[in-house]
Amino acid sequence: MAKQVKLKAEPRSTVGRSAVRKLKARGFIPAVIYGGTDKPQPLQVSARDINAMMSQASGENVLVELEIGDDGQSRTALVQEVQHSPVRGEIRHVDFHAISMDQMIQAEVPLEPLGTAVGVKTFGGLLEQSLRALAIECLPVDLPDRITVDISHLNIGDSIHVRDIQLPAGVTPKVQLDLTAFSVVAPVVEEERVATEAEAAAAGPEVITEKKEEGEAAAAAAPGAGKEKASKDKEKK
Repeated sequence: MAKQVKLKAEPRSTVGRSAVRKLKARGFIPAVIYGGTDKPQPLQVSARDINAMMSQASGENVLVELEIGDDGQSRTALVQEVQHSPVRGEIRHVDFHAISMDQMIQAEVPLEPLGTAVGVKTFGGLLEQSLRALAIECLPVDLPDRITVDISHLNIGDSIHVRDIQLPAGVTPKVQLDLTAFSVVAPVVEEERVATEAEAAAAGPEVITEKKEEGEAAAAAAPGAGKEKASKDKEKK
């Protein structure tokens, strides 16, 4: 299950690029918390603290107990979005979604295959993963870091659908149950390569004939070729 961590934050009264630059120079990152009955509240969090928290997170969904200011105010939130710099990759902004521990939430949880499919290991098949994440609904306390699926029994032609996945207690899927999550298919690439090589071998003599015909056509089109042929025919007569 997702681990709940504590994070200190401070209210932020200034916005804009200039304010953000000054904030980052002091070692802070701009953030915002929204959701619930309260209005969105701009925050600032320590760059060191948020980087440490995200580096230790075992999944994409992180439950946070935000301690805002020095008055002891605390709000439970889910990390909704983390914006990174496209060049250096450092965190630039964090969105927190306020939640209640006794109300259902929806999230997307990564799907991870467990084991090696028998169709891949024994018969050279290919594993296809159609769903990288699964949309679920649960209470915050039941939110999983990830969902692992045992695919070791899959042979060529077999599939695992959403309805086949064993979900943790209290977690329900929010997608169609007949969606395919994993499947094993036959290695058709090798068969196509062999067929292509056979076609190329069969077409070999035709390529040589074409080059020969092109040479004869070029000789016939050369200047004086017609006169020389007529002269030879006259001599024969």
